[in-house]
Amino acid sequence: MYSRGKLLGLFLGPALFALILLLPTPEGMPVAAQRCAAVTVLMATWWITECIPIPATSLLPIVLFPFLAIMPSAKATLPYANHLIYLFMGGFFIAVTMERWNLHRRIAMHTIRIMGTSPSRIILGFMVATAFLSMWVSNTATTMMMVPIGLAIIKSTMSLDREIDTSELRNNRFATALMLGIAYAASIGGVGTIIGTPPNTVMVAQLDKLYGHTISFAGWMALGVPLSAIFLFLTWIVLTKVVFPIKGDILQGRGQEVIRTEIAKLGAMKKEEKIIVLVGSIVATTWILMGFFAKTALFKNVSDASIGIAGALLFFVIPSNLKEGRFMLDWKTAVKIPWDVILLFGGGLALADGFQNTGLAAWLAGLLVALKGVPLIVAILAVTLLVIFLTEITSNTAVATLMIPIMAATAIALGVHPYATIVPACIAASYAFMLPVATPPNAVIFGSGAVTIGQMARTGFILNIVGTFLITGFVYYVMAWIFGLELTVIPEWAMAQVPPAQ
Repeated sequence: MYSRGKLLGLFLGPALFALILLLPTPEGMPVAAQRCAAVTVLMATWWITECIPIPATSLLPIVLFPFLAIMPSAKATLPYANHLIYLFMGGFFIAVTMERWNLHRRIAMHTIRIMGTSPSRIILGFMVATAFLSMWVSNTATTMMMVPIGLAIIKSTMSLDREIDTSELRNNRFATALMLGIAYAASIGGVGTIIGTPPNTVMVAQLDKLYGHTISFAGWMALGVPLSAIFLFLTWIVLTKVVFPIKGDILQGRGQEVIRTEIAKLGAMKKEEKIIVLVGSIVATTWILMGFFAKTALFKNVSDASIGIAGALLFFVIPSNLKEGRFMLDWKTAVKIPWDVILLFGGGLALADGFQNTGLAAWLAGLLVALKGVPLIVAILAVTLLVIFLTEITSNTAVATLMIPIMAATAIALGVHPYATIVPACIAASYAFMLPVATPPNAVIFGSGAVTIGQMARTGFILNIVGTFLITGFVYYVMAWIFGLELTVIPEWAMAQVPPAQ
């Protein structure tokens, strides 16, 4: 059913678009920048209300930028083929290959088995397995795989031979904590790598588009993995010790029986799984070590995107059964990658191009110059809080796409390193835990019937606050040390691309 909110958005977007175009151009703002702002507001309205599919909205710059003389069609379409889109595409192909041969399930089962048998340790095992897989496989796919396994363990604790009633799940602390743990771990783990969650790739791609500056795969992991590990542990504490404390061993060993049964179903490790481990390890190792060999003759023209696509191509080439003409990855499986996310990346990069080329970014920087005296740690806290709660009501990828160019202008206005505002906005876009609509993992878990909106909102609010302070502290105190930069200094590469406010 088409909701009133969507109907409102369908007409409100074009109305705001027309209004901005008809208003007098603000002083100091180029006409092209005003037109770009109108397109941005239209896209933001349609993205937030989802009155038409999000990827369809992402195609608007291809149509509107040329007609509004913002940029020609040839230039408006270039962002949709940005090299970093191919990095994510390569990661998607590798992930669906892993899913095809059930390697992700084996990794999850063994991780949970290793973590222990008590209720809280079972929850921790699920969270660690989910978070690790979400670094490489889509958060949604990981969550959907883990939910039935979690429900099987919950059923064993209730000694039931029938289907579980949703009311029984919602009144079971272990069930609720386990299901929320899976959802939250998927979002938290995705932050660990560039390909782990769309906002990360949006950020890296827009940094490249706005400044010609790139964060390496290894560089982001140096920041993302420790942050994810700390937040994962804190989330586990909140779930099992604060909101849903579980006393005694309600499992009585039955949880491990379920895990052993699931592992037995998988059988011995297949040849295909070993090939995925080998190729995946080579790709991941190359991504991590690229920075050390970037200036060598072999790698000086090679990016992370080339490595990702090379790994994907190997799966198309390596046979699973040559006699039957079956390969590790076929096109029937490959087309299952989320093409909608790829289009969203392209739309976001096109907007970033518009912000830069029309002077909208510089004009925004001039408007935000009043923020100059705000302490940096307060600015980081405000950015994080804003994005986390904005993400509660709309797509995290759309929020990152919209906010990063604005955060770039904010950094220049504050006179600080762009990372100081862009990185917390990017991470915060993945750290929304209160509502089912905030992230796909939240929606999947809510759909399982194990969690009420009230339970999710109460727990999620606590985690939103914890996440806000964790991101703020990590960015302000740790990030500069990891990347070897000075947060209060604008680097040359940023000054060259975004003029300072006059």
